[in-house]
Amino acid sequence: MRIAIVTESFPPDVNGVAHSVVRVAEHLVRRGHQPMVIAPQPSSGARDATAALPYPVVRLPSVPMPGYPQLRIGLPGRELTAALRAHGTDVVHLASPFVLGARGVAAARSMGLPSVAVYQTDIAAYARAYRVRMTEATAWRWLRWVHNSAARTLAPSTATATALHEHGIERVWLWQRGVDSVRFHPDHRSAALRRAFAPDGEVLVGYVGRLAVEKRVDLLAGASGLPGVRVVVVGDGPAAVPLRRCLPDALFLGPRHGRQLARIYASLDVFAHTGPYETFGQAVQEAMASGLPVVAPAAGGPLDLVEPGRTGHLVPPDDGPGFTEAIAGLAADPDRRTAYGRAGLAAVGGRTWTAIGDELIGHYTAVLADARTTGLPRPGRLFRPRQAAA
Repeated sequence: MRIAIVTESFPPDVNGVAHSVVRVAEHLVRRGHQPMVIAPQPSSGARDATAALPYPVVRLPSVPMPGYPQLRIGLPGRELTAALRAHGTDVVHLASPFVLGARGVAAARSMGLPSVAVYQTDIAAYARAYRVRMTEATAWRWLRWVHNSAARTLAPSTATATALHEHGIERVWLWQRGVDSVRFHPDHRSAALRRAFAPDGEVLVGYVGRLAVEKRVDLLAGASGLPGVRVVVVGDGPAAVPLRRCLPDALFLGPRHGRQLARIYASLDVFAHTGPYETFGQAVQEAMASGLPVVAPAAGGPLDLVEPGRTGHLVPPDDGPGFTEAIAGLAADPDRRTAYGRAGLAAVGGRTWTAIGDELIGHYTAVLADARTTGLPRPGRLFRPRQAAA
């Protein structure tokens, strides 16, 4: 099949949407399909290394996102439709559609192409966090139009799928994310890194992700003040400067990737994921694959990933003292950390990108078959927590 992936974000952006699009495109190539990516043009100062990729990447004009200039918003135009025609697209994959994705789904319908919309970003919550002019209600109305224009929507967690259903989005299936269990593994634990990060033998508590207001990394301030604990922050973003003031004793490493990131994960003792708006929580899954116990909010994606009392702890969203208490308990109990880490590693063992990628290809095949027989998306089954993917 020829799959056009219309995405709101792509490398050099560093976020969950960009990462998952890369993994999907890689898998499609390995399976003999022909993907094409349509994405916003990166900023003039960013290095665009897409020329070396084994699939075409079409860049569209973009502008910086208000309040978060590191992210670019693609400006939809006729180039998108022209790219679909030149590619000979069979199915359009909409990655976290909102602006560029809205144009993508409209173009797909005008050309009679089926589309699969992957919900990945809690746009309504972000509108509240960044205090933009769009209200949450307006955001949901727009998302309803975009997603209900697609043949089906894929949600990354049961909590997210339930929220979509409650807001009137139809034809929702559960499609989670894979994890590279070779790259992220306890075997990559580094004594040298631990000596550098914890010269006095401190318990290392890590956060990995974007540094933005909605990620609530400030909730680790209490944990950072615990005796014998060192907080390690990996990532960058617009909240980096105020967070350094909020967590003066924390170690800020900036962005890290590849093997270096894997070594950092495995060298930690506890992983803390603070953002309450995660539709999935890929960093949580990577930490579990690295053998770490996890402390995360009892909201969104972590509800599917973390089993309280077995692989980590879930605390109320935005509860700083709750995070501090849970981290303090794990810091004082190395045996419990080990047991939780082993259970987490076992829990993510089968969640490979190969298995997840093949499941996605099954969705493409289904919507393509529907389009060929009916010409329009079928009503589909409404999401139920135990519903298996078609």
